[in-house]
Amino acid sequence: MPPPSHPGRGRRRPDLRALRAALPEPVRAVVTGYERHLGLERGLSVHTVRAYVGDAVSLLGFVVDGGDALAELDLARLRAWLAAQQTGGASRTTLARRAASARTFTAWAHRTGVLATDPGGRLAAPRAHRTLPGVLRAGQAGEVMQASAAGAAERDPVALRDRAIVELLYATGIRVSELCGLDVGGADFSRRVVTVLGKGGKERVVPFGVPAAEALDDWITEGRPKIVAETAGDGVEPALFLGVRGKRVDPRAVRRVVHDAVSAVPGALDMGPHGLRHSAATHLLEGGADLRSVQELLGHATLATTQLYTHVTVDRLKAIHDRAHPRA
Repeated sequence: MPPPSHPGRGRRRPDLRALRAALPEPVRAVVTGYERHLGLERGLSVHTVRAYVGDAVSLLGFVVDGGDALAELDLARLRAWLAAQQTGGASRTTLARRAASARTFTAWAHRTGVLATDPGGRLAAPRAHRTLPGVLRAGQAGEVMQASAAGAAERDPVALRDRAIVELLYATGIRVSELCGLDVGGADFSRRVVTVLGKGGKERVVPFGVPAAEALDDWITEGRPKIVAETAGDGVEPALFLGVRGKRVDPRAVRRVVHDAVSAVPGALDMGPHGLRHSAATHLLEGGADLRSVQELLGHATLATTQLYTHVTVDRLKAIHDRAHPRA
């Protein structure tokens, strides 16, 4: 049976909340079960669950709106859904992610008896473009830290917080979600390490250096108490980093902090927390760290991901070859 025709479908991503609410009740129940599986059984982050469920809702809305029952979801309909995304302007990277998301859903639906077969197992998608992100040069990173320290010279509590955020992000290479999730007890100053909760609920310990320790100490002893004193009407938040209203700092605020700090350095690429993460990994490798150690620090499940995140210069590779290869 050929896939249903959906003229005009995919011009823009629909309101997924409205689309979910419009699904037939049995299909909504399937979505709810899938959401519970992702969050409770697999332990995925809130953002990852939202993305996976959003893709499932988009797929199911496409199928059901075409007059087909969920049980009739097959490879042809999966391909038609992806084609609609491509018509709507989705990039190769987005198509690859949505195809992977669809495969995750159909595999779960087959295991739980929702689908008689797993059509996603045969679904192919364009390979995502593996573009290397821009990074700061080591000298530029130092200038960013200096600019952040200069802003904190007046001992304003928010400026002290911002300096500690920038220093810690660059010192550790942790994700913005991991930084925002840190509690006060997560920083061990005696060993100079932070304990973060990464993707999939995996905990890891990441070290930081003296400059980050000094910035954190200034924030915890001077800046944070002032914000707590001004805002703690409903109790003290355990978060390490607080917003101006005394609640756990928001990732958007952290992105703004990093953008402002980087923009103070002439010629530096505009970037957010992820750019500092890339920069930290690159500078570790260029300084002689091995790839496996950087993988552990960044919390990557596979070495291939670490290789994508890092920029190993040709000169460094040549130097390693000259030192290590007997025929160099």
